[in-house]
Amino acid sequence: MILKGVDLHKSYKMGQTKLEVLRGLDVSISEGEFVAIVGASGSGKSTLLHLLGALDKPNQGRVEFRGKALSSFGSGQLNGFRNKTVGFVFQFYHLLDELNILENTLLPAMAGSNSFGWVSRRKTAKESAILLLERMGLGGRLKHKAYQLSGGERQRVAIARALINDPELLLADEPTGNLDSETGNGILEALEEFHLAGQTIVMVTHDSRIADRADRVIRLVDGKIE
Repeated sequence: MILKGVDLHKSYKMGQTKLEVLRGLDVSISEGEFVAIVGASGSGKSTLLHLLGALDKPNQGRVEFRGKALSSFGSGQLNGFRNKTVGFVFQFYHLLDELNILENTLLPAMAGSNSFGWVSRRKTAKESAILLLERMGLGGRLKHKAYQLSGGERQRVAIARALINDPELLLADEPTGNLDSETGNGILEALEEFHLAGQTIVMVTHDSRIADRADRVIRLVDGKIE
């Protein structure tokens, strides 16, 4: 078991109202799995993904990575977990338009190194980034800026960026949600290729047809697993 959520509760205050998003949820992810989390808007899919990736904390319950609770991690350990152990892919890419796609892909590697460490690692990281982008079909566009790419190409860059530090987990939040069906299918095929190579993937989607391509589907209804 690589990742586990135990009795997860999450709520938010909206003025005088308390919005209960997750209501005591247990979930486990095995190493090498491709898991899809599905549910209607507001069911808690993205909230659960954010808890699993340590982008947010539960009000109650715990998330464990390889048997160790994330709540026991210090701030430096959490930053390292988010940077090196987990790769994140989001619906709206979050690429920096002022950088070319090679530079965008290298950002997590740069962020995870101090100045001296980056000097010694830069060549290897650049080679890895080029290989990833070539694998994503973007080898001929390394110097293009993000705004010069199509939506599908931007998402391919985002996937390469998420994988640059060779993370143990890839967490994808609606990676095809902003794309047409044909382009989205290409993104899924890319994720499936990495999964077949051993990558553990947890993907949030509202589309059951997309979810059916995963190894296992977790359905959320009103903050609980159906």
